[in-house]
Amino acid sequence: MDNRQTVVIAVSAVFFVLASIFVGLYISSCLFVVKKVRLADYLMLLAWLIDLGMAVSLFYAVGKGFGLHEHDIESHNEVALNKAAYVFEVLYVCIYPPTSSKILPVPWEGRTLRSMCLKDPTSMAAKNSVLVFFLALTHGKKTFFWANIVTLVVVNAVGLALTMDQIFHCHPVSAGFRFETLEEHCAGIFPSFLGSSPYNIATDVAILLIPIPLLTRMTLPLRQKLILVVTFGIAILVIVVDVVRIAFLENTAIAQLQRHHGTNVGEVGNRDYTYNAAYAFMWSIVEVNMTITCACVPTLKPLAARVSPFLLGNAKEMSQAEEGESKEFTQAPGRGENMAGEMMEVITSHPEERTAEARDPYAHHVSFVNVLNMRPASMLRLNNRESLPPNILITTLFCLWGFSYGLINVLNTRFGVVAKLTDWESDGLHAAYFGGYLIGPFIVGRYTLKRLGYAATFIVGLYIYACGTLLFWPSAVLGSVPTFIVSNIVTGAGLGLLETTANSFISMCGPLEYSEIRLCVAQGFQGIGGTAAYELAERAIFKSSNNVIQVVHAQWAYLGISFFDVLLSVIFYYLPIPEAPDEDLKELADRRPENKATVLGMPVFGVTLGLGVWSQFLYVGGQEVHIVGFYEYVTGSKPTSRLSASDLEGVGNAVFTIGRFLSALIIWLFLNPRRTLLVLYVCLIIFGALCMRTTGSVAITMAILVFLFEGGIFPIIFAISLRGTAQHAKTASTVLAAAISGGAFFLFAQHAAKLAHNVAYGYSIVVALWSAGAIFPLYLNLVPAAKRQVDPVGGEFIQEE
Repeated sequence: MDNRQTVVIAVSAVFFVLASIFVGLYISSCLFVVKKVRLADYLMLLAWLIDLGMAVSLFYAVGKGFGLHEHDIESHNEVALNKAAYVFEVLYVCIYPPTSSKILPVPWEGRTLRSMCLKDPTSMAAKNSVLVFFLALTHGKKTFFWANIVTLVVVNAVGLALTMDQIFHCHPVSAGFRFETLEEHCAGIFPSFLGSSPYNIATDVAILLIPIPLLTRMTLPLRQKLILVVTFGIAILVIVVDVVRIAFLENTAIAQLQRHHGTNVGEVGNRDYTYNAAYAFMWSIVEVNMTITCACVPTLKPLAARVSPFLLGNAKEMSQAEEGESKEFTQAPGRGENMAGEMMEVITSHPEERTAEARDPYAHHVSFVNVLNMRPASMLRLNNRESLPPNILITTLFCLWGFSYGLINVLNTRFGVVAKLTDWESDGLHAAYFGGYLIGPFIVGRYTLKRLGYAATFIVGLYIYACGTLLFWPSAVLGSVPTFIVSNIVTGAGLGLLETTANSFISMCGPLEYSEIRLCVAQGFQGIGGTAAYELAERAIFKSSNNVIQVVHAQWAYLGISFFDVLLSVIFYYLPIPEAPDEDLKELADRRPENKATVLGMPVFGVTLGLGVWSQFLYVGGQEVHIVGFYEYVTGSKPTSRLSASDLEGVGNAVFTIGRFLSALIIWLFLNPRRTLLVLYVCLIIFGALCMRTTGSVAITMAILVFLFEGGIFPIIFAISLRGTAQHAKTASTVLAAAISGGAFFLFAQHAAKLAHNVAYGYSIVVALWSAGAIFPLYLNLVPAAKRQVDPVGGEFIQEE
């Protein structure tokens, strides 16, 4: 008899016993070593009790036939098996409800595979235990403390909502485990899919990242510090298990979809529930018990110190080690604490019990890697040579984020194909993405940039971006357009923060006479990343013609992007990022009297900024109309072309990137930024108009040349508009980044023009937008006060006396 019972029982039992041993050691440490039991300890015990109920329900279900093919299950065991499965659902919330099975034959709205493992009360309690413990660790560190509070709220609010959804998904509740369906009805599970996977992985990543920066900044000998980092970093195993479980469930879903010719995971109908779902339940047990095990490990240090002092060192040894290594490690001011003032004190005392010295047990400089102790000067005080390393660092970020941005553009297009979206719906998705640029900079960007600085804003932007890409997972599972809209908005908000920060950083880091050149070069490398990503997506990720395989590949690509973004945020925490103090911004702006001139009674820098935002908004609107319509335009212009429309899109991306580098070269060798901008705008308008009047190969050539002249406009507008804004530069950067939302509004007009006339006529929208945007370069070149204000001058940085 083919069954999965043996594997399910064996693996589940091993991991449950392992977690039980660690919980036993944890409680022993609290009772007999620390001799204190706190809220975090009670929560851990609660997590283990719920875990026990989960394990018992699974073992009972297996005893009634779970793991066998449904035709092998005796009829008198069906009700008992269903009840045990229902208990497991509530405690873990992970099931595959069938659509035509005799086991759990509950009617469902649509054929939905409930393959996603939502957050359960067990790991919710374990995470609460860890986060409550972190409240002591982060006390006195405002940013980390509030990050911990936010994570704690999310874990409880979303976890409770998902648990309630699972309990009451059927009306009445008994329909969830009764064999007779009668008139009962089970509600859809869209909210659960919306919150499950991103919630699960995002909270795991947050819990992993919160303590590590604090631990690496503690003043400890290297061995002690490594032990602490590894101890807390073991939580990465939970994320690994999450990914493995998701991979297994995806493979199961793909196999069924291919058998039944489905197009997305939301259409799976499970016809052999008790057999196919067995491994899903097993992986649920593994994940929960790994969560409990990893949550116990950090707080076992008191017990380990008692049992193995040679490994961790006692207080006396610790003090001696610190004395002996005082030359190697930076000491915090006023620090005279021994082991009790370090991690042991965090474990064994309430925050209010610590002295003023113990409340700040961290060094002011990173001592984990000595080179990271360097804190650079203000970016406005750096000359060309000194500004090179930080600019290379941020340019690397441009390239990497351009790569992920390029992937997302292709993935969004393919999602629309798989989900069978209309042109209007596809335009709506595009508008949602660019709408995020309007939200992120204003709601989060300005505050974090003004209050926390560049490094913090980079980190926040990357993490929001990662959350947005994680949200793609549930939308891909169901082919859900509403979820995908949310994913695009959040992703756009994260990228809006990165645009706010990175563009202003490159513009102001170093002598200002080279601002436009630096930004054109940095954005050129962003284009290289985007072009490489486009080719990878077209030739590797979406190589298969099977829609199911394409969606799954897209899911993994998005998951990889999210992890990559989190890794970048960690790197940015440790690298020395120059800042731009408001005092330095004001001092540098005050050195040029041209910045105090007026135009029509208004400050010239304010007029320049306002028209720059106007031009940026309209330029990006026209750019997106051109990019989105390019595929259909070249297809209609020459259907028999030897190069496919996708190949020509790749050529266009490469030409766009070349345009940015050429713009930098022209500014450096020939024309100043305002004249270069005017030339680019004039060429855009001319070649955009030619796209309306040409056909065949000529039309394709005109459209590709439009890419060439587009390349340099965005960075030049951004850098010029920041000139003279003084202490308002960060606010100006926020507004300029929000102007990228212009890409959200004009696709609908282009689509209407195409329907009313033809595809080529849609370029009338492009020409109109760029003609209106050209007011800005005309102003810069015709108004004397504006010319004097924005023209670069040599040596424009604060030179140390």
